[in-house]
Amino acid sequence: MRYFEPRKARIEIIPMIDVMLFLLVFFIIVTLQMIPDAGVNLQLPVASQTGPLPHPKYTVNVLQDGTIKVKDTVMTPDALTAMFAADGDPAKTELTIATDKAASFQHFMTVIGAARKAGVTDIGIAAQPETAGD
Repeated sequence: MRYFEPRKARIEIIPMIDVMLFLLVFFIIVTLQMIPDAGVNLQLPVASQTGPLPHPKYTVNVLQDGTIKVKDTVMTPDALTAMFAADGDPAKTELTIATDKAASFQHFMTVIGAARKAGVTDIGIAAQPETAGD
């Protein structure tokens, strides 16, 4: 009877790396889905990260006293909502809000509320780039 000499066990590292990468991707995806989506869907830019926005369909200007202007026409929040709703497909309407830095945040939120009420979701916020002296 011939005895086979025992072979040394080998640890294969490539399948272990595959399993670890799979677990990493799985946990990243699960973690991203756990982040709550709350509040108004906006990306508020920091002044040092400003960049040119594509030409929007509407630019809404909010003056220091809360006056809302679109193309030099003073508008109420209800008129703003009606204008966005009459645009055809408000979900594809591009809107940029330019607010005076001394204006109340409530005036800004009034414009956001009017746009969201009409169904507008593509909202940009105008800001000036940060200068070296700031």
